Amino acid sequence: MLESKSYKVFKVFNAIFLLLVVFITLYPFLNVVAQSFSSEAYINSGKVSIIPRGFNVETYKTISRDSMFWTNYKNTIIYTVVGTLISMFMTTIFAYALSKKRLMGRKFLTMFAVFTMFFSGGLIPNYVLINSLGFNNTMWALVVPGAISIYNMLIMKSFFENMPEELEEAAAIDGLNTYGILLRIILPLSKAVMATMVLFYAVGHWNSWFPAFLYLDKKELFPVTIYLRNMIAGATGGVSAGASADNLTQISANIKSVTMVLTILPILTIYPFVQRYFVTGIMLGSVKQ
Repeated sequence: MLESKSYKVFKVFNAIFLLLVVFITLYPFLNVVAQSFSSEAYINSGKVSIIPRGFNVETYKTISRDSMFWTNYKNTIIYTVVGTLISMFMTTIFAYALSKKRLMGRKFLTMFAVFTMFFSGGLIPNYVLINSLGFNNTMWALVVPGAISIYNMLIMKSFFENMPEELEEAAAIDGLNTYGILLRIILPLSKAVMATMVLFYAVGHWNSWFPAFLYLDKKELFPVTIYLRNMIAGATGGVSAGASADNLTQISANIKSVTMVLTILPILTIYPFVQRYFVTGIMLGSVKQ
């Protein structure tokens, strides 16, 4: 089809507008990355935009030389992997059960779950519960209490409800029980929503720091978010990382930028592999057909 002149003009302006939106979206991130590689003088004078000025990697070197940083980084990876696996297992079986209209007490269980989205016991009762369970200074204090996100569970429940019942009926006729239907029929057809939930849970566990701040006392058990928080707050800082006095000013100037880059880098690495499932999973799990 021949394109009209007005349509060609529209495409040009549309492309310019979208490029502008992309630039506005990326600018804060590019600015943070640029500051993390810039020298203290340029950062304090506000001369850093999206290109590093006075290229400097002293803060990266200082942090990377500290063995505790790598220990805490390893802890974060372990907590994220274990926490995501536990969350996916519990969310999947809960959502699948609630998606069945034949389940007795289905409405009550759904309302009970939704109730917990808006009301909780509070900080002190939660701390007392974790302490009474003996979870203090263990990984379980971080991955068990918030194992199920009700928001994620409702999305997955809606996704399961939209799947044709004839699939499960045919599988049951072929001799599969409930667990076989879930493992061999439902889950292979739910890659989109499963990938989306994995991304949600993994990001949540990776960025989490407050539960570790409450329940962990040993530095060797801290996630990397606590380590970097302490760096910013001055609880550890350059001295514990072995920095000289001449480098402390530089470290204090761009520690926040370095912290943000080190925290989000793994997520940015993983996201492109699950991005194609992301929108599909959200839409299929949030729209009732």
